[in-house]
Order: sequence, then structure tokens, then C-alpha cells
Amino acid sequence: MGDQRSSIQVGVLRESELAEAGRIVRLAFGTFLGMANPLDFMGDRDFVSPRWRAPNTKVLAARENGKLIGSNVLTRWGSFAFFGPLTVLPHYWNHGVAQRLLAATVKVFDQWGVSRSGLFTFPHSAKHVGLYQRFGYWPGYLTALTRRTPEARVAPVTKNAKPAVLLSTLARADNEKAVRACAKLTGALQKGLDLSQEIAAVLAQRIGEVILVPGRNSLDGFAICMFGAGSEGGEKSVYVKFAAARDGSGAADRFIRLLDVIEELAVEHGSDVEAGASLACEPAFRLMQARGYRTTTLGVAMQRPHGEGLNRRSAYVVCDWR
Repeated sequence: MGDQRSSIQVGVLRESELAEAGRIVRLAFGTFLGMANPLDFMGDRDFVSPRWRAPNTKVLAARENGKLIGSNVLTRWGSFAFFGPLTVLPHYWNHGVAQRLLAATVKVFDQWGVSRSGLFTFPHSAKHVGLYQRFGYWPGYLTALTRRTPEARVAPVTKNAKPAVLLSTLARADNEKAVRACAKLTGALQKGLDLSQEIAAVLAQRIGEVILVPGRNSLDGFAICMFGAGSEGGEKSVYVKFAAARDGSGAADRFIRLLDVIEELAVEHGSDVEAGASLACEPAFRLMQARGYRTTTLGVAMQRPHGEGLNRRSAYVVCDWR
């Protein structure tokens, strides 16, 4: 009997395979988590199709004799990249498929020339953590996935504060200027970190909104929020894919204002807020806890090379790498 691994090939996911890739994501995670109906995992949320259509991603596919059996989504934010969801059909677990996908993933990251890459995985699974360690990733702090149902309220008005702005409402020149300001803000948090293409993908696909919080002389913060059918948030959540307050003195106050405007958006859409935060960013996480964000799931962030990166005490950031 031949080696089954030799018949497994890794390439790029085709558009015609998107539906099956999404099904495998649900089946794999739902099975791992012991759900009665694994295909109910994540409800109407989609972590594959919107990313496949984004300009800053690459989706790898594992096939056996032309049949799709697994995939991995690679996302680039300038000098930083992360991967996931990485999923394999349960029938093919323990057959080396994930290793094939990971080997190809690391090769792409090296070709991209990113200085750091990461992932989100289950901290209680020695199998998963051990697998990623073999490819140079090292576990750091836990990442809390949190939810809050905000109530309609009037946020306190800070003297001379400028109102928040939705990026989609700006004229083209102002839009481009704002995106550059977002890149400047993230670049100060981690050298080369740039979500410009992520921002462009959200607006082009109409799967969310980007909130800008202007300061007196610079951008105080911004948030990429995904919601609606076919998005990463789905109909019931405003999912904060990434949010950050400007670094330095006063960052805590800027972060509170950023949370205010995110929650205002969620109230308008009648949705909960879902936001992931590294426990390494302790002051930011404690502020979220004080506002009533409750942890629903804990994951662990793993990075290559090992180190703080964006996940550090002074960073007022909302981010998870699912």
C-alpha cells in the first residue's frame, strides 16, 4: 500500500472551491469542539470567502487526487502576517496534511519578507501547540475572545473633541489621507505594521466599516469592524477585526473613546460587539473588563520569532489572529 502523504498536493485555493473550503472549516472546528451538528459552527459567519477576495491574502489548498481536503488562509498586514483558519477534513487528521500546509505557509511568509508572523490556537491542545512549535512558533500570552451587548447611551463629550467618522463617507482624497494616517498609527505600534489593504477589502466588499477617531492634530484611533451576512461578524455581531489607539501619553483615554464609538456602531446595528484582546495588553484588557466585556473563549497567540511584537503592555489594541 502506497504512502497516502505522497498523493497530497498543496496549491492555491480556487474560487470554485470556496463553498467546500467553508464547509470543511465548519466541519473540522465543530468536530474538534464536540458539537452535535458540527456544520453549525460559526453560524452565518464566513472566515474564508471575504479573505480569499482580499488583496492582502493568499489561501492555500491541500488536495488528494484533485479533491479538496484542507486549507489555510494567510493574511498580510505589512511587516506582520498571520495564518488561519487552518483546517483539514476530519477523515484526514493525523495524515500529515496540516504539516504540508504549514510548510507551504512558512515558505510564503519568507517570500513576503515579513519580520514577524503569528497564529491563534487552542491553549489546551498539546497537539496543536506542539505542531506549530515545530515550525518555529512559540506560545505567548492568552488571547481572550470577548463579547458585550452595548446599551444606547450618550457618551460623555470631551472638550474640543472631534466627532468620529466612518471612512466610507469620505471623499476619495480624504479617504486616502485617512488610510495613510491609519498606517502611521500602526507603524508606531510595530514597525511596518500596515492594514491599508485590509481596510480597502472591507470597504470594497461592503462587509463592514472602518471607524476613525480624529484627534487635535493626528488620528487618535481607528477600528476595522465586520458585520452583516457573508462577513466575518455575521448578522448578530459587530466583530472588531482590529482596533488601536495612538501610542504614548493619553493612550488609555483614546482607547476608551474608541470603545465608545465601536459600541455606538453596534447599537445602531442592533448587534453585540465581539472583540479579541491579548492579555499581554493588560491595561487595555482591564478597561474592557470594566466596561462589561465578558470572556467567552481563551486562545493562545503564537509568534515566529518568539517575542512581544504587538502584544505588549503599552499597546491599546483589539486584535485576534483567527
